[in-house]
Amino acid sequence: MFSRRQFLLTSGGLGMTALAIGLLPKFSTGSALISEASAAEVFEVTHSDSEWHAILSDEQYDILRQEGTERAYSSPLNNEHREGTFACAGCNLPLFSSATKFDSRTGWPSFWAPLDKAVATRQDRTFGMVREEVHCRRCGGHLGHVFDDGPKPTGLRYCMNGLAMKFVPTTV
Repeated sequence: MFSRRQFLLTSGGLGMTALAIGLLPKFSTGSALISEASAAEVFEVTHSDSEWHAILSDEQYDILRQEGTERAYSSPLNNEHREGTFACAGCNLPLFSSATKFDSRTGWPSFWAPLDKAVATRQDRTFGMVREEVHCRRCGGHLGHVFDDGPKPTGLRYCMNGLAMKFVPTTV
């Protein structure tokens, strides 16, 4: 799998230093598309590339740090129906409530809204299409994409990679 970040690295678009210290193009915190990522943002949680490799599995590293995508229907989180919170696998930031999860029949865990101030978005123009890419607000980890074909009340579908998250059940 050849991610957009790998392409940028080989073409000189981003240096290894930027990746190592947690710099990525600035994200929008709203759901509106932005035309260009214009500035670098430093995230609250940063690690060197080798530290990310030690923290994450190879598959999680590919998704969260290299903007890869897991195979459809491969995530156990598709069948997670308990009450709880879905958190970032990179920094443990709570991202989505189970109350907003729904079966989109796409093969990836889907939600109609993130938790307040949990995610950031930016425009993704790879593969000849325009999509809104979703990242963890705290560590910049790639989570998936958001589309405007979701259920009410938002009409949005946050289509997330299950390996980019972990589930924390509500304790009773």
